[in-house]
Amino acid sequence: MPHLASELELPSLDTVGLERRDAIDAIEKARSVHWLARNELGYTVTRLQDVTAILRDQRFHSALSMIEQSPEFQGSNAGDGRRASILTMEGEGHARLRRLVAPAFTPASANRLRPTMRAVVGQLDDRVVHRGECELVAEVCEPYPIPIICELLGAPPQDWKLFSAWATDIFRIFNNNLAEDLPLIEQADLELTAYVSDMIAERRADPREDLLSDLIAIEESGDRLSTDEMAMLAQAVLMAGTDTTRNQLACSVALFTEHPDQWALLAERPELASRAVEESMRYLGAVRGTARIASEDIVYRDVLFPQGTLVVTSLAGANRDPEAFDDPDVFDITWERGAVQMTFGAGIHFCMGAALARAELQEALPLLARRMPGLARAGDIEWKPSSFGIWGPARLPLRFEPS
Repeated sequence: MPHLASELELPSLDTVGLERRDAIDAIEKARSVHWLARNELGYTVTRLQDVTAILRDQRFHSALSMIEQSPEFQGSNAGDGRRASILTMEGEGHARLRRLVAPAFTPASANRLRPTMRAVVGQLDDRVVHRGECELVAEVCEPYPIPIICELLGAPPQDWKLFSAWATDIFRIFNNNLAEDLPLIEQADLELTAYVSDMIAERRADPREDLLSDLIAIEESGDRLSTDEMAMLAQAVLMAGTDTTRNQLACSVALFTEHPDQWALLAERPELASRAVEESMRYLGAVRGTARIASEDIVYRDVLFPQGTLVVTSLAGANRDPEAFDDPDVFDITWERGAVQMTFGAGIHFCMGAALARAELQEALPLLARRMPGLARAGDIEWKPSSFGIWGPARLPLRFEPS
């Protein structure tokens, strides 16, 4: 007979408000006692094997749908006629969209944008390298992904600032402050939808080499994407390819300031870019956890999770699991790790923009390493609140040898 989760003697785990090293210590302590821990709202799994299994179990649904069920959301106009998002959809509807759009999000598609990535990060770096100092978040990380997303969608350069503002406001949905942020989120959603819908109408008449034209051309057994679905996917791309990249780039560079030998090695050996990205995402990922809801009574590892149970998968814990990684607390960009880092997630909600984000980071990190030798912090890092779903430095002051 399975054991009811609520009846088990489990360690408690609450990392909200903890410094990142303290959070990792708390995860390791809980993991040493049991594969499952109790948190304030439900349960947390911290081992890579269990995190992967739960994310791949389609009976566990994305907990992002809970945001739309919150009192703040229900009390607004946001739910009136709101289209479903691929981030919260489940079942056949979700599978259909992922199947249709998969050809548009391959590594080959991302690779077409690498010249743009190199040009953009090079221009941003040009503005600061002569000074020998910068605040990396505002001067490089924040502006870097937007021109690339706009190039992907086919939006003109004069509208980059619009997209940046929309991305910032839409991402407030993950900041646990809906009471204040919802009007900004709703307005950004309306403006972006209207803008993208106009672009789709233009591309139907005049196809070009961009994502929207690719989405319009997609057909499988007579099935096509609607305008609403394409607008929703464009928003998902903006979300997946903007704030995640901004925060992960800042996390990665902050990590390298603690390992100057690795920074110098990356400058000397840019061919290590791919491993540097995977290792920095493993060691200090911008997405540290994701939550699932049991859509029915589920038995996993002889434990019964009743319908409605919240289960948090600790991606940060999985990435430091000693059963999956040798010396998990060692940061080394030359190692070819046996397991795959989990910051992009797994299963049907695996990050749709993973190939794009990987390419953006692979282009940015070696260029910055080469042009910012002697990298060091020029002050304390100001980290975003630990409650943020996508997390990283809010300010990262740096100094380096000017060129």
